[in-house]
Amino acid sequence: MSQFGFVEWFRPGDRDRVEQVMPMLEATGAAWLRTHLSWADYHAPGGREWYDWLLPRLARNIELVPCIHYTPPSLSRTGKSSGAPKVLKDLADFCDTVMTDYGAHFEHIELWNEPNNLLDYDWREDPGFELFCEMLDMAAHWIRERGWNPVLGGPCPFDPYWLDLMGQRGILSYMHAVGFHGFPGTWDSEEGSWSGWDMHLGEMRTILDRHNPKSEIWITETGYSTWRKDEMEQARRFVQALDAPAERMFWYAWQDLQPHVAVQEGLWFDPRHYHLGALTADRQPKLLARMLREGGVTRLRDVTRLSAPAALDGVRPVVVTGGAGFIGSNLTESFLQEGRDVVVLDNLSRPGVEENLAWLSARHGDLVHPAPVDLRDSQALSDSVKDASAVFHLAAQTAVTSSLDAPVDDFDINARGTLNLLEAVRATEREVPVLFASTNKVYGALADLEVRDRDEVVVPAEQRHLAGVDETRPLDFCTPYGCSKGVADQYVLDYARSYGLKAAVLRMSCVYGPRQFGTEDQGWVAHFLISALKGEPITIYGSGRQVRDLLEVSDAVAAYRQVHARIGDLSGHAFNLGGGAENAVSLRQVLNEIPRLTGITPEVRHGPWRQGDQPWFVADTSALTAATGWHARTGWRDGLTRLASWLSENRVRSIERSMIA
Repeated sequence: MSQFGFVEWFRPGDRDRVEQVMPMLEATGAAWLRTHLSWADYHAPGGREWYDWLLPRLARNIELVPCIHYTPPSLSRTGKSSGAPKVLKDLADFCDTVMTDYGAHFEHIELWNEPNNLLDYDWREDPGFELFCEMLDMAAHWIRERGWNPVLGGPCPFDPYWLDLMGQRGILSYMHAVGFHGFPGTWDSEEGSWSGWDMHLGEMRTILDRHNPKSEIWITETGYSTWRKDEMEQARRFVQALDAPAERMFWYAWQDLQPHVAVQEGLWFDPRHYHLGALTADRQPKLLARMLREGGVTRLRDVTRLSAPAALDGVRPVVVTGGAGFIGSNLTESFLQEGRDVVVLDNLSRPGVEENLAWLSARHGDLVHPAPVDLRDSQALSDSVKDASAVFHLAAQTAVTSSLDAPVDDFDINARGTLNLLEAVRATEREVPVLFASTNKVYGALADLEVRDRDEVVVPAEQRHLAGVDETRPLDFCTPYGCSKGVADQYVLDYARSYGLKAAVLRMSCVYGPRQFGTEDQGWVAHFLISALKGEPITIYGSGRQVRDLLEVSDAVAAYRQVHARIGDLSGHAFNLGGGAENAVSLRQVLNEIPRLTGITPEVRHGPWRQGDQPWFVADTSALTAATGWHARTGWRDGLTRLASWLSENRVRSIERSMIA
C-alpha cells in the first residue's frame, strides 16, 4: 500500500490548531483523514456551529472519514456519553442529519469508536450487545439507503469473537469496511495480545468472508508512542502497518496531545498517550513527519531500510554517537577507510543527516552499522555500545537558540544523555575509551575580556590574550546550552577520576567543512555559503566583527584520533580544539570572501546581538599540541575554498535537482 491516512481528533473551538496542522498534514501526501464527529458535542451549546465550520475545512484538500460516536448524555440510558441511546433509532436520525448537512464532504461514515472500550461504549449495560446491534442495524441500513458507505468501528484490542457476533447479528452484511485497531510495541505487545499484522488481519478476513466477503479491512487506528524518544522505531512501525494486508491504514496521530489535555482515563494517566503523534505538541516534526513531507512513502522506506543494523559478528566496533552528523560522519569515514567496523549511533533528527548515512553506507557497505538511537533511550543506548572498542561522543543538541527555547530538552539530550552513555559504557565492565565533544561555550560569554574594534575585527585589549583562551580559564555557563554541555563535560572528566574510565574532552571552537548542514543557529560558515549559493540573504547578529578561530573538519578528526591513540596518558584531561590565532577571522572577513568563492555578493541584513554570543573567541591549542603533536594544517581561506566547492556540488545542486524533480 502506498496511500495512508492520519487520525486526528479536534475539540470544539480548536480552530487555530486546525489551521496550523492541516497544511502540514496535507503536505505529507496523506489521502485520508479520520476524525471524530461527536454526537454529544454536536448537541452541546455551539456544537452544530463548530461542525458547520470544521468538516468543510478538514475536507478542503483531503478525503474525510468521520467517526460518529458518544451519545448525548440527555439521550443516553446511563446519562453518560458511553451509554446506548434511550431511543435506538436516534443514532440513525443523527446520521441522516449528518449526511444531509455535511455529506458532500465524505463518502464513508464510521459507526462508533472502539465499541469494546468501556470509555467509548459501556457494554456492562448491554452485555450481549443487543442494543448496540439494533442501534447500528438501523444506522447502517439508512446510511446505505442514502448512498453513503458505512464502516464498523474497530474493537481495541482486536476481539474475533465480538466480530463474529456482529456477523451473526447481521451487522457485517451492511458494512463497506470494518475497522481494526492495533498498537504493536506501545500497548498490544505488552498486553500479550499481539501476534502480528498477518495473523490478526488473516483471522479477521476469515470471519468477514463468512459474513460479507466484499467487506474491506481498514486499519482505522494504529500508532507508536515515542515516549522513549525512539523516532526511528515509529517510522518503522508506520511502514510495517502500511504493508499490512488492509485496504486502508490510518495512523494515530498527526500531533502529540497537548500536555494540558486529559485523555479519557485522566490527565497524564499514561505518558504513552502524549507521544503518539508524528509532530510534537509544539508542532516540531518527528522523523516520520519529516520524511513523509520530504519525499513521501518512498523517502520513508529508503530511510528505514538504510538504518537497519548490520550484524556485528563478534567484532569490537568503534561507536560514534552523532555519527551521521557533520563531524561524526567525517570521523566515521576515517575509521571505515581503515576497514574498521563502526556503529553509527544517530537518531537522524537533524534534517539531512540521513544523506550522510546513505553516503557512508554506499561507500563502505557492511562495515557501517546504523543504530538509530536517541541518547535519552538508555536501554537502546546500552545495547548499542555493549561491544564497543571505543566511543566518540558527538551527538548533542547543538544550538544556543534551541536551548533557550526548550531548556529541558536541551538538558535531557546533552547532560542526561551523556550520563546515560557513560553508564552504558561503565556497564560493559571493559576498558572502553570515551572521547567527548565539548564546546567553547563552557567558558561563557567572556564578558571580562575587553576587546577593541580594529577595521573588520575585534581584538583583545591586552596583548597577553592574543594567543587565545587556554584550559585554565574558569568555566562560566551563561546559556542553557553552555550549562548542559558543561555538565556533560564535567561528568566525563569525573567518570575518569571516579570510575577509572578512559575518557577525555575536546572543547571545540568553530569547525567547518564538507558534510556540514549549516543553519543560522549552528554551523554559520556553511550557512553563509549555502545562503549565498542559493541567492538568499544572510543575517548578521551584532556587529559582524566577532571573531572565531576556524578549524577545518579534517583537522578536527585528526585531533580526535590522536587523543584516542594516547588515551592511556591523556585520560581525565580536557583540551581546547580550534584553528588557533592563525585562523582567527571575523564574520565580516568571511562575508568578504564569499564573492571570490561563489561569484555572488549576498544581501546582508543585521539583527541584534544574541544571548551568550562571544565577541571574541580563539582557542589556545598549545596543550593539545604538547600532548599529541597535533596542529591545524588547513588555512581558513583554503578550507573555505574547498567547502564552497563541495557545497556547490553536494548541497545546493542536490536541492535544486530535487526541486526540479
